[in-house]
Amino acid sequence: MSRSGMADDPSYQETIEYLYGLQKHGIKLGLDNSRVLMELLGDPHRRFRSVHIAGTNGKGSTAAFLASLLRTAGLRTGLYTSPHLVSFTERIRIDNFLISEARVVELARRVRAAYRSAQLPPGAGALNPTFFEVTTTLAFTYFAEEGVDIAVIETGMGGRLDSTNVVTPLVSVITNIDLEHTEFLGTTLQQIAVEKAGIIKPGVPVVTGVVQPEVISVLEMKAREAGASLYRLGKDFSAGDVSVREAGQEFVYRGTTGARARFTIPQFGRYQVDNACLALASAECLQAAGIVLTGEQTRKGLAQARWEGRLERVAVRPDIYLDGAHNPASARVLALTVAEMKRTYRKTHLVLGVLADKDWRGIAAALLPLADSVIVTRPAYSRALETERLAAEVGAGGALVSSASTVVEALAAARAAAAVDDLILVTGSLYVVGEAREALVPENDGSAALKGLTG
Repeated sequence: MSRSGMADDPSYQETIEYLYGLQKHGIKLGLDNSRVLMELLGDPHRRFRSVHIAGTNGKGSTAAFLASLLRTAGLRTGLYTSPHLVSFTERIRIDNFLISEARVVELARRVRAAYRSAQLPPGAGALNPTFFEVTTTLAFTYFAEEGVDIAVIETGMGGRLDSTNVVTPLVSVITNIDLEHTEFLGTTLQQIAVEKAGIIKPGVPVVTGVVQPEVISVLEMKAREAGASLYRLGKDFSAGDVSVREAGQEFVYRGTTGARARFTIPQFGRYQVDNACLALASAECLQAAGIVLTGEQTRKGLAQARWEGRLERVAVRPDIYLDGAHNPASARVLALTVAEMKRTYRKTHLVLGVLADKDWRGIAAALLPLADSVIVTRPAYSRALETERLAAEVGAGGALVSSASTVVEALAAARAAAAVDDLILVTGSLYVVGEAREALVPENDGSAALKGLTG
């Protein structure tokens, strides 16, 4: 495939257009379609073990840590995440190899044929599945047919009515909870917590990083009703003695049994230590299912974990970091980390692009105090906020701001303005990060084909 992002195989291009075309059906929170689709494909979700991860932020990183741990332990491990940065195929991986374009084409055809020819009950109407419902069915069918030992499954939105919630996992994980998607999930933390807690299953242990008392009480109630053990970060397991190194971070993990061990992760940001702890606690819970990791496997699994576009350094002199912070909560966490990093740099240049349907003012408010200069841009995506509007908002706050019509142009402008000892931070949206990564990271960087269409 070329770096232009257009697939050489036109059937793959057509398949991607079909999948994105399903977005016209919008977002449907509910499991009816998913259950029908799974049944039509032979209930693939019942043919592999799984870990299910919900939360506002950190789901992907926690999933990547846990998948790396399981893979290092010798298990054939599936990973289903969303959205992607550059290629649709990033969403579905086995042992960190992305699903092939040919397999996407073949599975999408089968799912499409199955629901179009389905004999539905009288009066049921057409199925009309959404993008995420079809994609989830495709992923679960792939994992089942490829014989994964276990799959790490990230929810798309919410939890209770999310398409992925057809699985009965070995462990349920709720990373954290903040205000997000309020038009779908509720306008209070408690309402959103109820939706996220919908992934809790009877007798299945729950691991969480939630800290707000009102949210903890919701999770405790739901876990108690389900007869599920609840393990909380900071109470039942924790990290200490955290230190930043040239290639990442070190910390001491205190596990659910009280045992302690020192680990290293290649990611920066204190929040990534918490995500690693959630993965470690989840791995401890898996021991009841006979999945036991040695100390060496655990150390190696964390040290080898990679998750693209999350405070990822992709260039040096000047250093360029990419981070997909796309809501105020993640922007505030990113700001805390960058505030520490700023001490080692002369100036900080912010490349910022956001989506119009996000709380972009909240994102900007968290990040602007860090920047000596700001270049606003927009990704090539229909929901992106226009640069003129973003520039006006940023400029009104007193920041030194300029505009670039594309992410590539914004990168060039930031590099031209930066000295070798400056920091360039690209953030505000995963779509911005995806375009930046495609421009900055070579195809053969070991990311197993992070290339293709953005969406």
